Amino acid sequence: MATSATAPAVTPPRASAPVFAAGNPGGVLQAALDALSDGGAPVLALVVETEGSTYASAGALALFGDGPQVGWISGGCLEPEIARVASIAGDAGRIEWLEIDTTDDSALFSASAVGCRGRQVLALLPLAALRDAADALRAWLGGGESLDIALERSGHLGWHVGTRAWAWTLPVGAVPETLARDWRLVLQRAPEALILGAGPEAPTLIPLLRSLGWRVTVAERRARWRDAAGPQADLRDLSPADAVAAHPDADVALVMHHGFESDLDALTALAASRIPFVGLLGPGRRRDDLCTLLRPEAREALAGRLHAPVGAPRCGRGPEAIALSIATQLQQWRGSRRQPSTP
Repeated sequence: MATSATAPAVTPPRASAPVFAAGNPGGVLQAALDALSDGGAPVLALVVETEGSTYASAGALALFGDGPQVGWISGGCLEPEIARVASIAGDAGRIEWLEIDTTDDSALFSASAVGCRGRQVLALLPLAALRDAADALRAWLGGGESLDIALERSGHLGWHVGTRAWAWTLPVGAVPETLARDWRLVLQRAPEALILGAGPEAPTLIPLLRSLGWRVTVAERRARWRDAAGPQADLRDLSPADAVAAHPDADVALVMHHGFESDLDALTALAASRIPFVGLLGPGRRRDDLCTLLRPEAREALAGRLHAPVGAPRCGRGPEAIALSIATQLQQWRGSRRQPSTP
């Protein structure tokens, strides 16, 4: 199948590298939104300051309250104490502070037996006391924007997502003397993956990516493969060209139809996009055959963006191993993006 003269014009790639949230804060914030929608009283644990060796960095999130814990601040050793202070914050409707200092030698052999030589300062935020907090959570979960958090020890809290802003002032509990006067933290947006074609790898790959904090959209028109996307996927009945046009700001596109003509259509559309990472499933010979049928301009536009065969090497055979190899490469690519310093 040769490309036609009406193929879309080539678009240059993005000028700057994207910056993504670390881990999976979306899981924590979605659980917080669900709890608020159900009339619960969730408490958001936010790491505002760290020193030395700690499990979590500044900006890490976990959810406590009247539902199950979501997210982690430590490997499990600190969570009982965080849960205790979170309960106080939720009951009183105020910001509570928790400082955990294990820099002293004696901390290595204390009852907590943390074993890390570091210090963390946490703010425990009672979300039910923050009017319209659910709207702010929805704004970040909608994708595409970072969440800027400004917090003062006096109890003033401000959130910004894009052009939208929310501000609150709450009473505060006892403030450790070592705290700074205020903090600003940036929760970057989640990375977005567009999967073109749901094949045997999809049932493993999609939930794996979502558990790692990716937003995932699947474009699949073939009836026999639509169920393979599973209930966690944002499934779209779109052609490759229409899917790329509908998601121009995706960070990653995976071409996985297991069909030559559909993959060729997808590569043609992706050549004209600004999506910075294009992954093609299949062996090198198949990649070469597909690229031979692309226009020279399209091949040039994909140079540096096309990863084929997609996936980290030596992960094994079979759909599950291939899914793991793809997720591994995407996580490595995600981690290589530049990380801004905290303002």
